Amino acid sequence: MTSLDSSRREQTRIRRALRRRRRLRMGASAALGSLAMLGVSGAAVGTAAGEDLRAAAGLQLVNMAVPLLATQEPVRDGATTGNVAETKGSTAEQHPAGQHPAEQQPAEQPPARESDEQAAAEQAAAEQAAARAADEAAAMQAAEEAVEAARAAVPVDDPAAAKAYAASMLASRGWEASQLTCLDRLWTKESEWLTSATNSSSGAYGIAQSLPAEKMAATGADWAVNYRTQIDWGLQYISSRYGSPCNALSFHHANNWY
Repeated sequence: MTSLDSSRREQTRIRRALRRRRRLRMGASAALGSLAMLGVSGAAVGTAAGEDLRAAAGLQLVNMAVPLLATQEPVRDGATTGNVAETKGSTAEQHPAGQHPAEQQPAEQPPARESDEQAAAEQAAAEQAAARAADEAAAMQAAEEAVEAARAAVPVDDPAAAKAYAASMLASRGWEASQLTCLDRLWTKESEWLTSATNSSSGAYGIAQSLPAEKMAATGADWAVNYRTQIDWGLQYISSRYGSPCNALSFHHANNWY
């Protein structure tokens, strides 16, 4: 049952009680009028019979009024005001002053659980994107390293650059610049100053024709592709075995090897 229905029922009960009070007052007024008339008559008669008649009439009126009073519900003063106040109080509790019922509705907020799930989904998506970016960067780096490795695996055949480097290293060995002429003739005959030069019969390899080729690893791991590493090894070999490029060339003329 709603508060409005309760208020209507209370107002109906109040109206009924007021109608009953009015009837009681009208009955009491009638009874008093009758008593007054009987009093006048008794006074005129002035006899004991008149007094008995008044007493009987009064008792009859009292007997008539008692059932009527017994059926009335007591109506307290201010009942209407109290009921109205109670109704207003209920309304005030439901709708605080200065606020429309529509204003009491809280603003719709997304459920906390839904917000948490959305934040978790966004974080997971960001982590996945970061992981993909890291994988792509790693793959790109691996590809670049593979390209560099492939380039490093290819011998650099540059005779002019190789001769220039050899000429710059003579002084460090204590040799005069004229030794470059002998060195040029020796290694031109052996390899044409090619880093990748290979003797198909003996397996000798490189500018200095090292045999076996792996001996050049003493001066660098890139001995198979780097002319500088090969020249460093060749000059060290000539210095330790023959003392100078011209002595090595003389031995080569006599033996066809050095």
